Amino acid sequence: MHLGVDSFVSTVTDPSSGRVIGPAERMAHLLEEIALADEVGLYSFGIGEHHRSEYYDSAPPVILAAAAARTSRIRLGSAVTVLSAADPVRIFQQFATLDLIANGRIDLVVGRGSFTEAFPLFGLSLADYDELFEEKLDLLLRIRESERVTWSGRHRPALTGQGVYPRPLQDPLPIWIGVGGTPESFARAGLLGLPLMVAIIGGEPRQFAPLVELYRRAGAHAGHPPEKMRVGLHVFGFVAESTQAAADTIYPGWHEMFTKVSRERGFAPPTRAQFDATSGPDGAFFMGDPDTVATKLVRVSEQLGGVERVALQMTNPRLAHGDLLRGIELLGTEVAPRVAGP
Repeated sequence: MHLGVDSFVSTVTDPSSGRVIGPAERMAHLLEEIALADEVGLYSFGIGEHHRSEYYDSAPPVILAAAAARTSRIRLGSAVTVLSAADPVRIFQQFATLDLIANGRIDLVVGRGSFTEAFPLFGLSLADYDELFEEKLDLLLRIRESERVTWSGRHRPALTGQGVYPRPLQDPLPIWIGVGGTPESFARAGLLGLPLMVAIIGGEPRQFAPLVELYRRAGAHAGHPPEKMRVGLHVFGFVAESTQAAADTIYPGWHEMFTKVSRERGFAPPTRAQFDATSGPDGAFFMGDPDTVATKLVRVSEQLGGVERVALQMTNPRLAHGDLLRGIELLGTEVAPRVAGP
């Protein structure tokens, strides 16, 4: 199992001083975090995409290009690219260019995102939510197949044999499908034979086992070999010297984030009891000392029939930069060796 970190590049208030970290300093911190992840041997670092005031990740390819220039081994990617609200031609061009800069270390994870701000921002209708993704994924895969594309759809002008350049170093460019909890999304990824990145943000990870099995069955039905059906997880978590320290460090920012989201979506406000339960042995959060996190990772992989990679979303708006650096260091030096396998 490969381990990595995903970041949504949230705004941060330093918990000890109450000082709001400015955007330029926050970006400098992010690049230091990615460089450390590379240094301690983590497998991947992903950047999310949001179009909200509390995040600085609206242009992931720009951040990833800066990260590629500062790293040498770690794989870099999106977490996720909101394909429904983007032009597949430009997305392919950007990530192919990134792949050249990074010397073949790029993964493109595409999905619909968990927020909807991108749709009105780019003049799109939420009524077309499903159709937009299906159509744009089809075009993206066509572009990956061939540099010259003939294609037509409802939401973008047709292509009539134009070339799309540059081509990436990796052939093909790895394209993963980011999914939440809908069976249709798992089945689609399986039928297409694309690797699957499952976002587990609540409930119990083992509840996803039937959906992962659906993905694998759909792939087999479409004639894809088992080794092509790769599964990764995007999860919330943090590593510290003790499980109590990990929870106490992360909770204030978690509470701030989910209080805002709960208010927007009409949910009950989050509580510490809810957080602690979700951080427990069967919960969705991978929180604790290195042994605790490693043990849970191995168990969840077994429950889901084998997981190739896991990325921990470790940033939040009340997490000190030094604490995050220490968490990344522990993940790379203490947890990763325990789950690497033979």
